[in-house]
Amino acid sequence: MRTIRSNFYQNDDSSCSFTSSVPQRSGCVSENLTESVIDMRLGQLASKSNAKSVKSDSETEGFLDISQAFSDFSACSSDISGELQRLATLPSLENALVNESGNGAVCEPEPCQGFLQRENFSTEIIENISPEDLQPTVKICIDGLQSPSIAVKRSAAAKLRLLAKNRVDNRELIGESGAIPALTSLLRNTDPWTQEHAVTALLNLSLFEANKDRIINAGAIKSLVYVLKTGTETSKQNAACALLSLALIEENKASIGACGAIPPLVSLLINGSNRGKKDALTTLYKLCSARQNKERAVSAGAVRPLVGMVGEQGTGMEEKAMVVLSSLAGIEEGREAIIEEGGIAALVEAIEDGSTKGKEFAVLTLLQVCADSIRNRGLLVREGGIPPLVALSQTGSAKAKHKVILVDV
Repeated sequence: MRTIRSNFYQNDDSSCSFTSSVPQRSGCVSENLTESVIDMRLGQLASKSNAKSVKSDSETEGFLDISQAFSDFSACSSDISGELQRLATLPSLENALVNESGNGAVCEPEPCQGFLQRENFSTEIIENISPEDLQPTVKICIDGLQSPSIAVKRSAAAKLRLLAKNRVDNRELIGESGAIPALTSLLRNTDPWTQEHAVTALLNLSLFEANKDRIINAGAIKSLVYVLKTGTETSKQNAACALLSLALIEENKASIGACGAIPPLVSLLINGSNRGKKDALTTLYKLCSARQNKERAVSAGAVRPLVGMVGEQGTGMEEKAMVVLSSLAGIEEGREAIIEEGGIAALVEAIEDGSTKGKEFAVLTLLQVCADSIRNRGLLVREGGIPPLVALSQTGSAKAKHKVILVDV
């Protein structure tokens, strides 16, 4: 077993794809966000995007493999992290109104406060609300977002979040009704739960294509980056997924990078929970198809934790880390950083001990690093890379064998 630097940034053990089902209820299409929420669609979209940019058959094959690596990746479901259970522990709206008054007196009731006061209603509202009642329900929530009461704002954002969670028609109506600017303003709210509900509502709304432009036009990118820096763990995860959803529109990638999203994504990659790290990996992968974002990622120190993840076999993230490294190896600064952080040794170990798919990604990344550099090929030889490459050329998969041939050492 090779000894390499494989323990970078191992903090705690503390995701974004679209699996859709299309049942009919009241004439409305439902798209359910499950544990594999956005992955299938992301894989397809990433495959399309990368297929346009490759220059040869071997590169096309490699990037299609990369897209498939993210096809079963992580989940953007707004409620997979236990938020619904936590709703029951939040202060009741009545008590919060008393506290906000400062003198024990209850503040003047908000219009339709009884509706906004109900926290445990997701099944009833989402599954049983009739289409004709949806618009007035959404209006009540949007009016609540304008309330001077933080408690009412929090409750209204939570309702919109749940209304937008599963149903496409709900997302469309909420977006058309003007909720997005009001939700965007709540991304900088000092109450962490209000911020969390707002960012998750925007994530859910962004899954409807027309809402992406509305979110961009509301100036939400900078505010989502703010949440990435300051929010709860769940808020950071969902902000990353919201940025990923917006990045599915090609022209948004440069804007997201220019607004400062890359450094906090790298921070989430280093310090986040397992789900947070996966969300950061997925979003960085998508954003780094733009050259400027590759440069930003390298400057932000993304290579070191990525190399560390390659060496952490069995975590479920090593293959994804290799995919992002392969993208960063597309620029000179990325290749230099991979060499400096011991990336060749980590990739050689992945060829020796990794999964079948991991071996293929390791060879693909080495191909990127070594193809045009005699020095880097010499480093590969020095790190003992030839024996495992020879073995892979004889016993590996057909794809791996083909890629090994391209690594001319």
